[in-house]
Amino acid sequence: MPATAPRRIGPFTMPPIGLGCMNLSHAYGSPPSAEDAERLLLAALDAGVTLFDTAALYGFGANEALVGRVLKPHRSRIVLCSKGGMTGQPVGPGGALQRVIDGRPEAIRRDCEASLQRLGTEVIDLYYLHRWDKRVPIEESVGAMARLKEEGKVRALGLSEVSAATLRKAQREHPIAAVQSEYSPWSRNVEIAVLQACREIGAALVAFSPVARGFLTATPPDPAALDAKDIRRSMPRFEPAAYAANLRLWQGVQALAQRLGATPAQLALAWVLARGEHVVPIPGTTQVSHLSENLASAALTLPPAVAAELEDLLREGRVQGGRYSAASQAEVDTESF
Repeated sequence: MPATAPRRIGPFTMPPIGLGCMNLSHAYGSPPSAEDAERLLLAALDAGVTLFDTAALYGFGANEALVGRVLKPHRSRIVLCSKGGMTGQPVGPGGALQRVIDGRPEAIRRDCEASLQRLGTEVIDLYYLHRWDKRVPIEESVGAMARLKEEGKVRALGLSEVSAATLRKAQREHPIAAVQSEYSPWSRNVEIAVLQACREIGAALVAFSPVARGFLTATPPDPAALDAKDIRRSMPRFEPAAYAANLRLWQGVQALAQRLGATPAQLALAWVLARGEHVVPIPGTTQVSHLSENLASAALTLPPAVAAELEDLLREGRVQGGRYSAASQAEVDTESF
């Protein structure tokens, strides 16, 4: 199947590349203005994107409100995805919002109903458990999501950052349409087991950060210049010594991309698309020019020899640093090398 062919997630068919909306409100420093964020969302829609991915956590609800407001007039044209089970909740005497993982059935229902209000819709097409709350059996969390589906509040269920074993337990409770996990040439943990498990049960693997949190682009970020609130500041791969080593690998990626007449981001996305017909990347961006660049990668022909060179260049043991801090790694369930 060519990379430009439509892909499926559960009952939905969409173009091969979706849009991750997180960084319009969250994670990588100061977000764009409301006007620029709206411009980006509408440009994606005009370019043919139909899969839009948000979450209750992003901007503590602000991202859902943005996506819902801008895309509500076009609701019938899109596949709207959101996540619960990890949200901003008031904690402590001051009531300041903090990130809380809560997979109890009552929390799942609370999160979904709040998301529906912010999104301005009666149903979420694909609803994920953002993180498995390891204090709660996965079957209980998925069972609560299944009841939301029975009530017509969601159309399909997904999980984020889970292992193959957890996925199979969840699948026995209710069919899982998608697993969302980080997947790029420098983050290949899903290849241990989850990628194949998704294929076996008929689920999509929705790849977030497919251009390696901006590293696999023409202008990799300078860690020293990152905003104080940028989440990459806590990621080991962006620490000075590890990043210096990784930049030497980036030079090889740049050379491979130039051989194809492409950018590093296009090379990375073409590689992700080639990993299987059930793989759907959702790169995020705040720039319309980068959006166009990303979408053009679906038309890039990736010779097997170049793919093999890229995989060898960024193979396990060469990329320095883990993808998460120790605290964040403890919150995910995806297998690690």
